[in-house]
Amino acid sequence: MLQVRVTAPRARCTALVERLRDMPTVADLVLLRGTDADGGAIDVVVFDVAREAANPVIDLVRELGIVEHGSLAIDDAASVIGRAAERAEEAAPGHPADGVVWDELVDRAEDDARPSWSFLAFLVLATLIAGAGRYLDQPILIIGAMVVGPEFAPLAAVCVALVRRRPRIIPQALLTLLGGFAVAIAVAFMLWGVANLLGLVDEVAATTGEQTEFIVKPDAWSLIVSVLAGVAGILSLTSAKSSALVGVFISITTVPAAATIALTLAVGAVDEAGASVVQLGLNLAGLLVGGVATLCAQVLLGRTGRAPAPRASGRTTLPTSGKRTGSRARR
Repeated sequence: MLQVRVTAPRARCTALVERLRDMPTVADLVLLRGTDADGGAIDVVVFDVAREAANPVIDLVRELGIVEHGSLAIDDAASVIGRAAERAEEAAPGHPADGVVWDELVDRAEDDARPSWSFLAFLVLATLIAGAGRYLDQPILIIGAMVVGPEFAPLAAVCVALVRRRPRIIPQALLTLLGGFAVAIAVAFMLWGVANLLGLVDEVAATTGEQTEFIVKPDAWSLIVSVLAGVAGILSLTSAKSSALVGVFISITTVPAAATIALTLAVGAVDEAGASVVQLGLNLAGLLVGGVATLCAQVLLGRTGRAPAPRASGRTTLPTSGKRTGSRARR
Protein backbone atom coordinates (compact mmCIF):
# COMPACT_ATOMS: atom_id res chain seq x y z
CA MET A 1 0.00 0.00 0.00
CA LEU A 2 0.96 3.62 -0.52
CA GLN A 3 0.11 6.38 1.94
CA VAL A 4 -0.94 9.57 0.19
CA ARG A 5 -1.27 13.06 1.66
CA VAL A 6 -2.86 15.88 -0.30
CA THR A 7 -2.83 19.51 0.86
CA ALA A 8 -4.96 21.94 -1.15
CA PRO A 9 -7.67 24.60 -0.96
CA ARG A 10 -10.93 23.36 0.56
CA ALA A 11 -12.96 23.21 -2.65
CA ARG A 12 -10.41 21.01 -4.35
CA CYS A 13 -10.04 18.70 -1.35
CA THR A 14 -13.81 18.35 -1.13
CA ALA A 15 -14.02 17.44 -4.80
CA LEU A 16 -11.19 14.93 -4.35
CA VAL A 17 -12.85 13.23 -1.37
CA GLU A 18 -16.11 12.87 -3.28
CA ARG A 19 -14.31 11.07 -6.08
CA LEU A 20 -12.10 8.93 -3.83
CA ARG A 21 -15.09 7.58 -1.90
CA ASP A 22 -16.13 5.65 -4.99
CA MET A 23 -12.75 4.04 -5.63
CA PRO A 24 -12.55 0.48 -4.26
CA THR A 25 -8.75 0.53 -4.26
CA VAL A 26 -8.67 3.43 -1.75
CA ALA A 27 -8.86 2.81 2.01
CA ASP A 28 -8.80 4.78 5.28
CA LEU A 29 -9.84 8.07 3.70
CA VAL A 30 -9.57 11.01 6.13
CA LEU A 31 -10.35 14.71 5.55
CA LEU A 32 -8.76 17.22 7.91
CA ARG A 33 -10.14 20.76 7.87
CA GLY A 34 -7.74 23.63 8.45
CA THR A 35 -6.50 27.08 7.51
CA ASP A 36 -3.27 28.34 6.02
CA ALA A 37 -0.99 31.06 7.42
CA ASP A 38 -3.16 33.77 5.82
CA GLY A 39 -6.37 32.41 7.27
CA GLY A 40 -7.60 30.82 4.06
CA ALA A 41 -9.48 27.53 4.02
CA ILE A 42 -7.01 24.77 3.24
CA ASP A 43 -7.53 21.09 3.99
CA VAL A 44 -5.52 17.88 4.14
CA VAL A 45 -6.68 14.57 2.66
CA VAL A 46 -4.93 11.42 3.85
CA PHE A 47 -5.62 7.94 2.51
CA ASP A 48 -4.09 4.58 1.57
CA VAL A 49 -4.16 3.23 -1.97
CA ALA A 50 -3.06 -0.07 -3.45
CA ARG A 51 0.28 0.49 -5.18
CA GLU A 52 -0.79 -1.18 -8.40
CA ALA A 53 -3.78 1.20 -8.61
CA ALA A 54 -1.97 4.41 -7.66
CA ASN A 55 -1.62 5.91 -11.13
CA PRO A 56 -5.37 6.60 -11.68
CA VAL A 57 -5.49 8.29 -8.27
CA ILE A 58 -2.50 10.50 -9.10
CA ASP A 59 -4.10 11.33 -12.46
CA LEU A 60 -7.23 12.39 -10.59
CA VAL A 61 -5.22 14.66 -8.29
CA ARG A 62 -3.68 16.31 -11.34
CA GLU A 63 -7.05 16.58 -13.06
CA LEU A 64 -8.44 18.53 -10.10
CA GLY A 65 -5.55 21.00 -10.28
CA ILE A 66 -4.22 20.09 -6.86
CA VAL A 67 -0.61 19.90 -8.02
CA GLU A 68 -0.80 23.53 -9.19
CA HIS A 69 -2.64 24.83 -6.11
CA GLY A 70 -1.40 22.49 -3.37
CA SER A 71 0.87 19.52 -2.87
CA LEU A 72 0.91 15.74 -3.16
CA ALA A 73 3.10 13.49 -1.00
CA ILE A 74 3.45 9.73 -1.53
CA ASP A 75 5.10 7.35 0.91
CA ASP A 76 5.58 3.60 0.79
CA ALA A 77 3.86 1.96 3.74
CA ALA A 78 5.82 -1.08 4.82
CA SER A 79 2.74 -2.63 6.44
CA VAL A 80 -0.89 -1.54 6.60
CA ILE A 81 -2.92 -3.91 8.74
CA GLY A 82 -6.69 -3.69 8.51
CA ARG A 83 -9.65 -5.12 6.68
CA ALA A 84 -10.15 -1.92 4.65
CA ALA A 85 -6.60 -2.13 3.30
CA GLU A 86 -7.09 -5.80 2.49
CA ARG A 87 -10.25 -5.02 0.52
CA ALA A 88 -8.42 -2.28 -1.40
CA GLU A 89 -5.62 -4.70 -2.31
CA GLU A 90 -8.12 -7.34 -3.39
CA ALA A 91 -9.87 -4.82 -5.64
CA ALA A 92 -6.62 -3.77 -7.33
CA PRO A 93 -5.45 -5.70 -10.39
CA GLY A 94 -2.15 -7.58 -10.31
CA HIS A 95 0.52 -7.84 -7.62
CA PRO A 96 1.79 -4.85 -5.57
CA ALA A 97 5.40 -5.62 -6.55
CA ASP A 98 4.46 -5.17 -10.22
CA GLY A 99 2.82 -1.77 -9.73
CA VAL A 100 4.79 1.09 -11.31
CA VAL A 101 4.04 4.54 -9.93
CA TRP A 102 5.04 6.61 -12.93
CA ASP A 103 5.10 10.01 -11.25
CA GLU A 104 7.38 8.63 -8.55
CA LEU A 105 9.67 7.16 -11.22
CA VAL A 106 9.81 10.42 -13.18
CA ASP A 107 10.56 12.37 -10.00
CA ARG A 108 13.43 10.00 -9.21
CA ALA A 109 14.71 10.34 -12.78
CA GLU A 110 14.80 14.12 -12.45
CA ASP A 111 16.90 13.78 -9.30
CA ASP A 112 19.25 11.21 -10.83
CA ALA A 113 19.72 13.31 -13.96
CA ARG A 114 21.26 16.19 -12.03
CA PRO A 115 25.04 16.02 -11.56
CA SER A 116 26.36 15.96 -8.01
CA TRP A 117 29.72 15.83 -6.31
CA SER A 118 28.85 12.53 -4.67
CA PHE A 119 28.04 10.94 -8.05
CA LEU A 120 31.33 12.17 -9.48
CA ALA A 121 33.31 11.05 -6.42
CA PHE A 122 31.86 7.52 -6.53
CA LEU A 123 32.49 7.24 -10.27
CA VAL A 124 36.12 8.40 -9.95
CA LEU A 125 36.72 6.01 -7.05
CA ALA A 126 35.13 3.12 -8.95
CA THR A 127 37.27 3.89 -12.00
CA LEU A 128 40.46 3.93 -9.93
CA ILE A 129 39.57 0.66 -8.22
CA ALA A 130 38.76 -0.98 -11.56
CA GLY A 131 42.06 0.29 -13.00
CA ALA A 132 43.93 -1.35 -10.16
CA GLY A 133 41.94 -4.53 -10.77
CA ARG A 134 42.94 -4.59 -14.43
CA TYR A 135 46.59 -3.81 -13.65
CA LEU A 136 46.81 -6.51 -10.97
CA ASP A 137 44.53 -8.88 -12.93
CA GLN A 138 42.25 -9.26 -9.90
CA PRO A 139 38.56 -9.89 -10.75
CA ILE A 140 37.56 -9.21 -7.14
CA LEU A 141 38.66 -5.59 -7.54
CA ILE A 142 36.72 -5.36 -10.81
CA ILE A 143 33.59 -6.61 -9.07
CA GLY A 144 34.09 -4.16 -6.23
CA ALA A 145 34.41 -1.29 -8.71
CA MET A 146 31.20 -2.37 -10.46
CA VAL A 147 29.29 -2.23 -7.18
CA VAL A 148 30.67 1.22 -6.28
CA GLY A 149 29.94 2.70 -9.72
CA PRO A 150 26.77 4.89 -9.76
CA GLU A 151 26.44 5.18 -13.54
CA PHE A 152 23.17 3.26 -13.88
CA ALA A 153 21.13 6.03 -12.21
CA PRO A 154 21.49 8.72 -14.92
CA LEU A 155 21.25 6.08 -17.64
CA ALA A 156 17.94 4.89 -16.14
CA ALA A 157 16.84 8.54 -16.09
CA VAL A 158 17.41 8.68 -19.86
CA CYS A 159 15.28 5.54 -20.29
CA VAL A 160 12.45 7.02 -18.22
CA ALA A 161 12.65 10.34 -20.06
CA LEU A 162 12.39 8.62 -23.46
CA VAL A 163 9.44 6.43 -22.52
CA ARG A 164 7.52 9.03 -20.49
CA ARG A 165 8.27 11.79 -23.01
CA ARG A 166 10.20 14.09 -20.71
CA PRO A 167 12.80 15.42 -23.18
CA ARG A 168 14.08 18.10 -20.81
CA ILE A 169 15.57 15.37 -18.57
CA ILE A 170 17.67 13.81 -21.33
CA PRO A 171 20.38 16.48 -21.87
CA GLN A 172 21.05 16.80 -18.16
CA ALA A 173 21.15 13.03 -17.65
CA LEU A 174 23.53 12.55 -20.60
CA LEU A 175 25.73 15.34 -19.28
CA THR A 176 25.85 13.65 -15.88
CA LEU A 177 26.59 10.23 -17.38
CA LEU A 178 29.04 11.06 -20.17
CA GLY A 179 30.56 14.04 -18.38
CA GLY A 180 31.08 11.90 -15.31
CA PHE A 181 32.87 9.22 -17.33
CA ALA A 182 35.01 11.87 -19.05
CA VAL A 183 36.10 13.33 -15.72
CA ALA A 184 36.73 9.89 -14.18
CA ILE A 185 38.82 8.78 -17.16
CA ALA A 186 40.77 12.04 -17.15
CA VAL A 187 41.56 11.80 -13.43
CA ALA A 188 42.57 8.13 -13.71
CA PHE A 189 44.67 8.88 -16.81
CA MET A 190 46.58 11.63 -15.01
CA LEU A 191 47.27 9.46 -11.98
CA TRP A 192 48.38 6.47 -14.07
CA GLY A 193 50.44 8.81 -16.23
CA VAL A 194 52.29 10.21 -13.23
CA ALA A 195 52.86 6.70 -11.90
CA ASN A 196 54.19 5.65 -15.30
CA LEU A 197 56.62 8.59 -15.42
CA LEU A 198 57.89 7.66 -11.97
CA GLY A 199 58.53 4.11 -13.17
CA LEU A 200 55.85 2.59 -10.95
CA VAL A 201 53.84 1.03 -13.79
CA ASP A 202 54.83 -2.08 -15.72
CA GLU A 203 53.52 -1.77 -19.29
CA VAL A 204 53.20 -5.54 -19.64
CA ALA A 205 51.07 -5.81 -16.48
CA ALA A 206 48.96 -2.88 -17.65
CA THR A 207 48.10 -4.53 -20.95
CA THR A 208 47.81 -8.21 -20.02
CA GLY A 209 45.84 -10.35 -17.61
CA GLU A 210 43.97 -13.53 -18.41
CA GLN A 211 41.30 -13.09 -15.72
CA THR A 212 40.33 -9.55 -16.77
CA GLU A 213 41.04 -9.77 -20.48
CA PHE A 214 37.32 -9.74 -21.28
CA ILE A 215 37.35 -5.97 -20.74
CA VAL A 216 39.42 -5.39 -23.89
CA LYS A 217 37.63 -8.04 -25.96
CA PRO A 218 34.14 -6.70 -26.77
CA ASP A 219 31.89 -9.07 -28.67
CA ALA A 220 28.24 -9.92 -29.22
CA TRP A 221 27.99 -11.30 -25.70
CA SER A 222 28.95 -7.90 -24.31
CA LEU A 223 25.85 -6.41 -25.94
CA ILE A 224 23.57 -9.31 -24.99
CA VAL A 225 24.57 -9.24 -21.33
CA SER A 226 24.22 -5.47 -21.12
CA VAL A 227 20.71 -5.62 -22.62
CA LEU A 228 19.71 -8.22 -20.04
CA ALA A 229 21.31 -6.08 -17.32
CA GLY A 230 19.28 -3.10 -18.52
CA VAL A 231 16.08 -5.13 -18.21
CA ALA A 232 16.99 -6.30 -14.72
CA GLY A 233 18.08 -2.82 -13.65
CA ILE A 234 14.81 -1.15 -14.63
CA LEU A 235 12.79 -3.95 -13.03
CA SER A 236 14.76 -3.51 -9.82
CA LEU A 237 14.01 0.22 -9.80
CA THR A 238 10.32 -0.03 -10.61
CA SER A 239 9.74 -2.82 -8.09
CA ALA A 240 12.13 -1.35 -5.47
CA LYS A 241 14.29 -4.51 -5.46
CA SER A 242 17.60 -2.91 -4.51
CA SER A 243 19.31 -6.27 -4.00
CA ALA A 244 18.66 -7.11 -7.66
CA LEU A 245 20.19 -3.78 -8.68
CA VAL A 246 23.50 -4.79 -7.06
CA GLY A 247 23.50 -7.85 -9.31
CA VAL A 248 23.05 -5.56 -12.31
CA PHE A 249 26.12 -3.55 -11.30
CA ILE A 250 28.21 -6.71 -11.08
CA SER A 251 27.12 -7.96 -14.53
CA ILE A 252 28.18 -4.97 -16.66
CA THR A 253 31.63 -3.64 -17.53
CA THR A 254 31.04 0.08 -17.98
CA VAL A 255 33.34 1.23 -15.16
CA PRO A 256 36.04 -1.40 -15.86
CA ALA A 257 36.06 -0.33 -19.52
CA ALA A 258 36.44 3.34 -18.56
CA ALA A 259 39.25 2.44 -16.16
CA THR A 260 41.06 0.43 -18.80
CA ILE A 261 40.82 3.34 -21.24
CA ALA A 262 42.69 5.52 -18.75
CA LEU A 263 45.25 2.85 -17.85
CA THR A 264 46.13 1.82 -21.40
CA LEU A 265 46.30 5.40 -22.69
CA ALA A 266 48.70 6.25 -19.86
CA VAL A 267 51.12 3.53 -21.02
CA GLY A 268 50.58 4.21 -24.74
CA ALA A 269 48.60 1.06 -25.59
CA VAL A 270 46.24 2.75 -28.03
CA ASP A 271 44.78 -0.48 -29.48
CA GLU A 272 43.59 -1.72 -26.08
CA ALA A 273 42.24 1.72 -25.27
CA GLY A 274 40.21 1.61 -28.48
CA ALA A 275 38.84 -1.84 -27.62
CA SER A 276 37.84 -0.54 -24.19
CA VAL A 277 36.00 2.39 -25.81
CA VAL A 278 34.02 -0.11 -27.90
CA GLN A 279 33.29 -2.16 -24.76
CA LEU A 280 32.05 0.92 -22.93
CA GLY A 281 29.87 1.96 -25.86
CA LEU A 282 28.35 -1.50 -26.25
CA ASN A 283 27.51 -1.70 -22.57
CA LEU A 284 25.90 1.73 -22.44
CA ALA A 285 23.91 1.05 -25.63
CA GLY A 286 22.75 -2.34 -24.36
CA LEU A 287 21.66 -0.91 -21.01
CA LEU A 288 19.70 1.81 -22.79
CA VAL A 289 17.97 -0.62 -25.16
CA GLY A 290 17.10 -3.05 -22.38
CA GLY A 291 15.86 -0.28 -20.08
CA VAL A 292 13.65 1.39 -22.70
CA ALA A 293 12.20 -1.95 -23.84
CA THR A 294 11.34 -2.90 -20.26
CA LEU A 295 9.60 0.40 -19.53
CA CYS A 296 7.62 0.16 -22.79
CA ALA A 297 6.51 -3.34 -21.81
CA GLN A 298 5.44 -2.09 -18.38
CA VAL A 299 3.43 0.72 -19.97
CA LEU A 300 1.59 -1.78 -22.17
CA LEU A 301 0.97 -4.15 -19.27
CA GLY A 302 -0.34 -1.26 -17.20
CA ARG A 303 -2.84 -0.37 -19.92
CA THR A 304 -4.17 -3.93 -20.06
CA GLY A 305 -4.46 -4.20 -16.26
CA ARG A 306 -6.20 -1.00 -15.24
CA ALA A 307 -7.86 -0.57 -11.88
CA PRO A 308 -11.58 -1.37 -11.65
CA ALA A 309 -14.10 1.37 -12.17
CA PRO A 310 -15.56 3.26 -9.19
CA ARG A 311 -18.40 1.61 -7.32
CA ALA A 312 -20.82 4.32 -8.35
CA SER A 313 -21.02 6.66 -11.30
CA GLY A 314 -20.80 10.40 -11.00
CA ARG A 315 -18.41 13.26 -11.32
CA THR A 316 -17.79 16.29 -9.18
CA THR A 317 -16.39 19.48 -10.66
CA LEU A 318 -14.83 22.36 -8.87
CA PRO A 319 -17.04 25.38 -8.07
CA THR A 320 -16.93 28.22 -10.55
CA SER A 321 -17.89 31.77 -9.63
CA GLY A 322 -19.18 30.60 -6.27
CA LYS A 323 -21.53 27.96 -7.74
CA ARG A 324 -21.07 24.19 -7.62
CA THR A 325 -21.71 22.41 -10.89
CA GLY A 326 -21.87 18.75 -11.73
CA SER A 327 -23.47 15.92 -9.79
CA ARG A 328 -22.63 14.08 -6.62
CA ALA A 329 -22.00 10.36 -6.76
CA ARG A 330 -25.22 8.56 -5.94
CA ARG A 331 -25.17 5.97 -3.22
